[in-house]
Amino acid sequence: MLAEIITIGDEILIGQIVDTNSAWMATELNKIGVRVKQISSISDDKDHILKALAEAANRANVIFITGGLGPTKDDITKKTLAEYFGVELVENREALANVERIFAKYNRPLLEVNKQQALVPANCEVVLNENGTAPGMWFNHNGVIYVSMPGVPFEMMYMMEDQVLPKIKATLKLPSIIHKTLLTVGEGESFLAERIADIENDLPPHIKLAYLPKLGQVRLRLSAFGNDEAALQKEVDAFATKLIERIGSPFVIDQDIPLEKAILDRMEAHGLTLSVAESCTGGYLSHLFTQHPGSSHVFLGGAVSYSYELKESILGVKNETLWQHGAVSEETVKEMVEGALLNFKSDLAVAITGVAGPGGGTEDKPVGTVWIAVAAKEKSLIKKHTFGSKRRQNIERSAVMALSMLNTLLTQIKK
Repeated sequence: MLAEIITIGDEILIGQIVDTNSAWMATELNKIGVRVKQISSISDDKDHILKALAEAANRANVIFITGGLGPTKDDITKKTLAEYFGVELVENREALANVERIFAKYNRPLLEVNKQQALVPANCEVVLNENGTAPGMWFNHNGVIYVSMPGVPFEMMYMMEDQVLPKIKATLKLPSIIHKTLLTVGEGESFLAERIADIENDLPPHIKLAYLPKLGQVRLRLSAFGNDEAALQKEVDAFATKLIERIGSPFVIDQDIPLEKAILDRMEAHGLTLSVAESCTGGYLSHLFTQHPGSSHVFLGGAVSYSYELKESILGVKNETLWQHGAVSEETVKEMVEGALLNFKSDLAVAITGVAGPGGGTEDKPVGTVWIAVAAKEKSLIKKHTFGSKRRQNIERSAVMALSMLNTLLTQIKK
């Protein structure tokens, strides 16, 4: 069962807003066995909309449309849909009652332009909007289902969850889709692909493997399609087990969650705490941890010690170490991580110091030079990394490599 998503609005095309609707819809549709064939963003132009609808009808069984349903003149989706289907706009009593209810609730005058929200193409089935005035519309035309919804994200989401998705499941015979994601870190996409090539070649036609790389990480997603959900799950689990065994140490977890969340969960399960000593990352690693609810069960905090003075006073780095070897050195990062363990009283610690750029590099320590240390009381890992010349990427890569080393250390100390 194939679907297409069309988002309408000039504000998307000029970058004024980001199209989050499509990503959310695609995720929810995939859960119920509807595969999104294409996603398009188009302008508030009648001819453009008509052409997009006609082309989508040749590719998909279900077409989802968001945007252009407001009360102002630039909202032309409803009129264009009526023209596309060759019908008139008619007043829908339920939609009008909904508009009146909302305006009465907030004690606001109901203008004529607001009443026109209740006008819909004559051939549609209205999908009531319980969180706004623009009704959704369901069409079944020449064997293709069209669903038009507001572009306001929370209005669309409630409409999809409460009404559209249940109706899709009741109307269509949908296959089962099973996904399983394996998170890896520290090894490139091409190296992973070579390592697991024979397993990938043995996958049956109804199971696909996708590679999703992201700054030092690769997600491997197994997707299976069929009618027997239990049998599909068994097959996917069997192939996932083979992949995990073959991947080895770069494997982190068989869940589609962020790397830092996987590490937090792993540490919490073992009753371990963590602190950090950040320099060139400026608190970015701490941010990654603390964005997750419950991170305080593991993450104690730490120091952002940019200057020599703070490295000395907070972390206990020796003055002679800094002046003899510099802030970006193996000796300094070693004392930083040891200071974090000692002063913050955590079970494990991470230290990062480097030249993020774009300036500050030297011949022997060019921009992108980063030293990272991870340590527990009984073991530590220290490594020099050489990244590129882009400051933001250097900061992000430093954090990811620190997480990778922390994952390795956890594996070693728990053996």
